[in-house]
Amino acid sequence: MRPLELANKYMEIFYSGNQIDDLRQLFSNDFSFKGPFYEFDTAEAYIESLKAEPPAGFEYSIYQSYENESSACLIYQFSKPGVSVLMAQQFEIKNGRISRIFLIFDTAAFA
Repeated sequence: MRPLELANKYMEIFYSGNQIDDLRQLFSNDFSFKGPFYEFDTAEAYIESLKAEPPAGFEYSIYQSYENESSACLIYQFSKPGVSVLMAQQFEIKNGRISRIFLIFDTAAFA
């Protein structure tokens, strides 16, 4: 899959709130995640955190998406009850899998 296809598949699985384990097939063995609230050094730790606190009731609307040979970037409006914030998520791709996700947003909306 192309980087943007991987990023969109990730979003589809993540925001469905179902089959979180299906994310594993998208992640490389050296996967990591970094965001304002959480950081994970393994796919397993990230997936377990999502299973412990499922992303239920979350929605998104993509404004822009970009890709090059080794990465994709999504800029989107995130919303859940009581919160709506613009987010950007960069996906680094290695050997056809997501190796790193970097999530950026203003945390003030969650206070």
